Amino acid sequence: MPYLFPDLRVFHKKKSAKKRVRVYMDGCFDLMHYGHANALRQAKALGDELVVGVVSDEEIISNKGPPVLSMQERLALVSGLKWVDEVIPNAPYEITEDFMNRLFKEHNIDYIIHGDDPCLLPDGTDAYALAKKVGRYKQIKRTEGVSSTDIVGRILSCIKDVKSDKLCSEPSGEFDSLNNTQISKSQANGGHVSHFLPTSRRIVQFSNGKGPGPNSRVVYIDGAFDLFHAGHVEILKSAKQLGDFLLVGIYADHTVSELRGTNFPLMNLHERSLSVLACRYVDEVIIGAPLEVTKDMITTFNISLVVHGTIAEENPLLNGELDPYAVPKSMGIFQMLESPKDITTTSIARRIIANHEIYLKRNAKKEACEKKYYAQKKYVSAD
Repeated sequence: MPYLFPDLRVFHKKKSAKKRVRVYMDGCFDLMHYGHANALRQAKALGDELVVGVVSDEEIISNKGPPVLSMQERLALVSGLKWVDEVIPNAPYEITEDFMNRLFKEHNIDYIIHGDDPCLLPDGTDAYALAKKVGRYKQIKRTEGVSSTDIVGRILSCIKDVKSDKLCSEPSGEFDSLNNTQISKSQANGGHVSHFLPTSRRIVQFSNGKGPGPNSRVVYIDGAFDLFHAGHVEILKSAKQLGDFLLVGIYADHTVSELRGTNFPLMNLHERSLSVLACRYVDEVIIGAPLEVTKDMITTFNISLVVHGTIAEENPLLNGELDPYAVPKSMGIFQMLESPKDITTTSIARRIIANHEIYLKRNAKKEACEKKYYAQKKYVSAD
């Protein structure tokens, strides 16, 4: 038999090969942060292929209020995550029977995933009730210490002058010159301080765990990478295309504060590091990189090219007195990289400030829900 049918063993091997498990997770992914990334990392661990649904703008408005980021920006962020295999744009907020059947039949989804925090529709019902009913639902652990609501709160606490869309260096009760409504210190501060508890295990979970090869072309790019956005994803993608290994330097909190004011960064160093590590184009990060790229750094990390984007936050404290890239420029290994998008952390913050009343009301409601969740939450072992 083996002689007559030489491919018989191969046929049986293919036939008996284990089916790849496809899992689905959806979300708004507005102001995407390391908590979103960690949720998708956990979801991917429950299967072989992760399909992510990005909820449409219209559905977000109907169920939660206006999103800060556009659909295209949210798609760029989700697609840029290392654990994501496919993306479904304009997904519904509620897992209806029709959409659930589409997931099972058209996208070959085996399980639908969500966190241990409740996801309720406006009428109070569970958005994932149908998936649970048919036994195709799996749960992951919510990442502690961060949420889009919390980040919006951090930005609102920085309001200096709504009319001029400026952020202050110290939170204060400033008057909205558009309607003479005061944003009080209690509203502004609101306890919007990071509650994230970083662990070495979490960093390992996000890390690739591999260094560059002996002949790798190492590209270095640095920055604050505060409030990780689509512009960051695109510039990191462009940087990675210039070499084999992308090393990203993330400025320490005190460096960002010195450059931009004491209310910055909005996200602390460990939060920013995880967001960058989650990006599929990043191989390694320097946590707390110095502002100036030195000869010693270039030698230590075997850097072949140092790049910087054309779009960046204004850093008035530099005033042209210090050129952080003087050394790589003198060595002929510096390159300005055209930024694919003109998005900055400040430009995103201004969107929230411009509609601060809407976001204050939305946040008050969502913060109440989050407090209720934390009051009732129970330990979940898997993460």
